[in-house]
Order: sequence, then C-alpha cells, then structure tokens
Amino acid sequence: MGNGSVKIITGLRRCGKSYLLNRIFRNYLKSQGVEDNHIIAVALDLDEFEELQNPRNLSSYIKSRLVEDGEPNYAFIDEIQLAYKVRKAGVKEEDVAPEDRDSLWLTFYDVLNSLNAIPNVDVYVTGSNSKMLSSDVATNFRGRKTEIELTPLSFAEFHAFRLGEKSDDWQEYMTFGGLPQVILAQTEREKRAVLDELFTKVYLKDVVERNRIANAGLLGNVVRFLFSCVGSLTNPLRLEKAMKNQGAETPSAPTIRKYLECLVDAYLFSKAERYDIRGKKYLDYPSKYYAEDVGIRNAALGFREQEETHLMENVIFCELLRRGYKVDVGVVEIEHVADGVRELRQHEIDFVVNTGASRIYIQSAYGMDDPIQRRRECLPLERTGDAFRRIVVTNGNARFWTDEKGISHVGLIPFLLDTSMLEEIK
Repeated sequence: MGNGSVKIITGLRRCGKSYLLNRIFRNYLKSQGVEDNHIIAVALDLDEFEELQNPRNLSSYIKSRLVEDGEPNYAFIDEIQLAYKVRKAGVKEEDVAPEDRDSLWLTFYDVLNSLNAIPNVDVYVTGSNSKMLSSDVATNFRGRKTEIELTPLSFAEFHAFRLGEKSDDWQEYMTFGGLPQVILAQTEREKRAVLDELFTKVYLKDVVERNRIANAGLLGNVVRFLFSCVGSLTNPLRLEKAMKNQGAETPSAPTIRKYLECLVDAYLFSKAERYDIRGKKYLDYPSKYYAEDVGIRNAALGFREQEETHLMENVIFCELLRRGYKVDVGVVEIEHVADGVRELRQHEIDFVVNTGASRIYIQSAYGMDDPIQRRRECLPLERTGDAFRRIVVTNGNARFWTDEKGISHVGLIPFLLDTSMLEEIK
C-alpha cells in the first residue's frame, strides 16, 4: 500500500484475483477506517462497465469519482487487459516518425500512469494476461509497478482447508486441482461440471476472443493434445506430426507456435526451457509445457488420462514456481560404452531449481523399488559435475533421508506440505 507503484495482480482467470482485491483487501481497508466512497472499483469484464474498456472513458470515470479531502483514494480495476487502445486526439500520423507511431495511441498504461501520478491515489489492477509482465511493461510503467502473481491453491493450502487424510486429499487434489470454485463444490458431479464449464466457456473462449483465433476447434485440439503430454519434450513441429499421426485435425507448425504463445500468455500453461548443466547453456527446442491447474487438464481430457506419474511431475513443477523459483529442465550428457563403441547420451533431470547463487536438482520419480529405475533416476544426479543439492521426490509419505551418495529422498506429500524444505536444505 502507498508505495508509489501500480499494483498488478495477475494469474489464471477464476483463481481468486478479484476476490483478493474486492473482498479481502476491501474489507481490510474498511477495517482501517477507509470509507466506501474512497474505493473506486471497476470490473471491465462486466457489461455495466463495458464502455470503460475505452481508456479515455476509464480515466474520466475514475477521476470523476475521486474524493479530494486529503485522504487516500483506492482505484481497483479488474481485468485491465480488456481495455483497448484508442487514437489520441489532435495528433496527426504524418507528424510522427514511423518508429514512434505507438505514441499515437492512448492505452491503459497511459491511464494507470496518469492515475498513479495523482497524490493520494493508490492504484490496483488485476489481469489474466502474462504480457502485462513482459519486459516492455517496465518501460510502460516507467519502473513504478509491483507484481503479485496469484495461482490456484497449492496442495498445502488445499489440505489446510479440507483437513482430511493426507493421501485422500492428494487423490482429490490430483483429480480436481486447486481452483477455489471447484474446491467449494459439494459433489464430484458438481466439480466436474464446474471444471468443464471453466475450460470450454471461460478459458478457451477467452483465448479465442482475445487473440481473434478463427478456428476454435483447432485451438481446442492443440490444447487437449498438449494437456495429454504434460511433462514431455515437445515443440510445434513435434506436435503437428503427433497430432497428424493420431488423425486429429491439425494446424500448421507456425500456427501451433502462435497457439502455444497464446496459451502461456493466458496462464493455462507454463513453459520450461532445457538447460545443459555441464555445458552451462540453454538449448533450443524442444521444451516442456505444464498445466497451471491439473483439474482443468483432467477436465479437458474427459478425466480419462490421469497417469499419476505425469500429474505428480506437473504439481511439483507448479509448486516450485509458486515458491518463487526459476525452474528449468536439466540435461546431462553422459558417455556410454556398448560393444566397444563410445557414445554420448543425454539424460534428463526433471527440474533445475535456481535459488539465487545456488541451485538444487530435483527428480520426480513415482517409485524407486526397481533397481534399474533407481539407477536411471539417480545417474544424471550423480554426473552433474558440481556439488549442488540433489533430491528425488517419490510418491507417498516417506520422510526426508539421504543415501550414501549424498542424494536426498523424500515423499511427495511431505515435500508439498513443507513449503520451507528447499530453504532449509540449501
């Protein structure tokens, strides 16, 4: 509050951004003695505020509602990305250099900067568009912004709310995810119905309309295929070939690339880049994509493809991002000898977790009972060529322990519930 910056609350639609701002934060302000007429709230996704999607109208409306009594005013704007740009009045295009043509337009950035410059006005916005956090935003806000990214509930938050048996809660979370509206539904049928409606009538519809996608059916095919292979290495060309092999109606690889950007932009997916650990460099395609919420993922696939290995990996990835880490997919090249022939093979470490100057390597392994599987999971951890911490997360409730090679092991549920675990074992 009052730090001189525009507060930007971003994240997947229906994950609680509006509730955080308009219910929790509004109630806090009122508890501090702020009167209702000092809180100006606009929801650009509601019909009654549709005309305020014009930034000129938005600016005029909020400024007309400001109370000038020396006390702070609080401006709340929901779904700010719905504000479109309009031509500035009195500026001729021929008078502006081609490289400066963006200045011909009035945008919501101009509105927010203008409001933020008014004494005693504190500005808060929500948005479900990750471009609001891209590198050009810092320029548009002249460095005066505070970013708050909201996500669906973590498993720890989910379990704290339900207070059921840990393993039962995990099965529920793995199936229906962490969106508040779903968690509050009373029956399994209601949860499925809410998730189905969110996927088809909110998320897909939103991506189609926001990006003016002509063929919603093709987009739906790509989304479902991407959901079915979360945690697998892929790129647009691979997706195109795989979809054709399965007989699905398939867009071209360049169109798929555009779709992927739109889906990440809408927070439906997060992208993980591949990092060569020993070579200390990022690799080009392929990459991995993970679902922001596993419940939406399962609903999109009709709850048919619920492989716990993939869902477990997806949840761990989202948990690491939620804890504030930068997460990559690790690649280690290891020399193998077969029939006297030496060859380099790439081995994968599921997650390279960057913690400032330090790093932690994490493998997601459903089970480690088979010696061959244990060797496959641990070999790349043994060959990283450095002394950073190494962890294998397995399914279940196993307590944290470390083997004779210095590799730590822990069950999934303790890992998800102990949010300070990685900080404690740096």
